[in-house]
Amino acid sequence: MTTLTDPPRESFNLSMLINDTRYRSTTFQVLAFILLSLSVGYLYSNLAANLQAQGLRIDFSFLGAPAGYDINQRLIEYTSQSTNARAAIVGILNTLLVAFLACLMATIFGVLAGVLRLSKNWLVSKIMAFYVEIFRNIPVLIWILIIYGIMTVVLPGPREFRGDNPTSTMLLDLFAFTNRGVYIPAPVWGPGSMVVVATFIASVIGVIGYRRYATKLLYDTGRLLPMGWPSLAIFFVPTLLMFFLMGMPIGLDVPALKGFNFQGGIKIGAPLIAIWFALSIYTGAFIAENVRAGIQAVSRGQTEAASALGLRSGRVMSLVVLPQALRVIIPPLISQYLNITKNSSLAILVGYADVTATLGGITLNQTGRAIECVVLMMLFYLTISLLISAVMNVYNKSVALKER
Repeated sequence: MTTLTDPPRESFNLSMLINDTRYRSTTFQVLAFILLSLSVGYLYSNLAANLQAQGLRIDFSFLGAPAGYDINQRLIEYTSQSTNARAAIVGILNTLLVAFLACLMATIFGVLAGVLRLSKNWLVSKIMAFYVEIFRNIPVLIWILIIYGIMTVVLPGPREFRGDNPTSTMLLDLFAFTNRGVYIPAPVWGPGSMVVVATFIASVIGVIGYRRYATKLLYDTGRLLPMGWPSLAIFFVPTLLMFFLMGMPIGLDVPALKGFNFQGGIKIGAPLIAIWFALSIYTGAFIAENVRAGIQAVSRGQTEAASALGLRSGRVMSLVVLPQALRVIIPPLISQYLNITKNSSLAILVGYADVTATLGGITLNQTGRAIECVVLMMLFYLTISLLISAVMNVYNKSVALKER
């Protein structure tokens, strides 16, 4: 009788780091990390030596000094006596504001244009094709200038709204479109208003929950629940009831012409509108192509099978085609969101005070701290880009095909 025994274990030696496939990849990664660390260390030491030779040093104490300049468009309190750090925060918030608004509107434009470009209506599909080809083949910088020019040249000035026979009037007596910007009503929060806001948030969550339940019920049992009117009822009815039960605690501060300008309400400046709409329509054309490619990637048999089951075209698109198309749409969509965030730095062209205009513009020129300001801007754009990528990648994994 023969017995089987394990082969003797080979003793470890340094040549195995290169020749053994179990260790080779780790070895190369460690070597690459060491080389990268040495390169970064050399560059930093070279920078420090050159700065010392020039009698300079990296110092961020300038952030605590008074900024000395005003910022018109801001989301938080700020004066010219505020610190450079607060001015940078104002610029960061302005950048995040225009990036969020542009991402949201570009997605709406892109999805609508991408779906309508595949319409069987010849005129609709050609109009969408014209939009895509025109807007994506002209630099976004030109669109910023065009929209800003329309805002400042075509729209009337505030003085044209005054007098016994004004040449311009407010829309619905609530909105004023001027060459200085758009003035809209501002909410006035009274006692009990937070209860109404909480009810509104709960209504939004309820709409999302109901639509998910209806979709799951359809997939599991084939039972089709109505989507339209229940969603509208959940969205509006609880909030309106709570609004009247609490005694209408939320009012409106309507802008009114006083002196040479409008007072009250919320002013959306012309620079913000220019950069917002330019980024939206420009990037929306690229998103439209991503959406069209995603829809066309779904097998035609899926659409035909859904139609054979009696689903309407709208249901087929929302329940069958788009959920599968998202697997193709989301990865390039992440790049478009990153492009919007980075292209928002062009806002300095029309005087919008984003982080490039505040920290990388006025603060840099006044303090002379070019290296520090550029490093801080790089860290901001790197951080926000990584956060967008991380959030979108999580969503991408949730819609990706789950293999057994």
